Amino acid sequence: MVKVWYEPPPYGPGTSLNRPAYGLGPQRTALVQQLSRRPQGAVIAGACVAFTALAYIPVMIREAKHGLPFTMSPEYQAAQRAYMRYHNMNPIYGISSKTARAADEAH
Repeated sequence: MVKVWYEPPPYGPGTSLNRPAYGLGPQRTALVQQLSRRPQGAVIAGACVAFTALAYIPVMIREAKHGLPFTMSPEYQAAQRAYMRYHNMNPIYGISSKTARAADEAH
């Protein structure tokens, strides 16, 4: 009887010998290799911050060009408060409540 020594593939069962089981393989760039060695939380947080900054760029451009939206003007907001009070919107804790009406009358 012949003894056979079984040696599993180097990257785990179910993988071929010429490529790794997970990831991009040996052709990874230096940036991807550095990011893969960092803690996952820091990488995810950095990506979230970067994408948030990228999403805010069009908002900054619009504000610089046109200013604030017309709904942010004090006149519009006062008219909106008056409309909400007239129609009794949110009467328990909101603009139509007794405490909010008392605070507005004090000013």
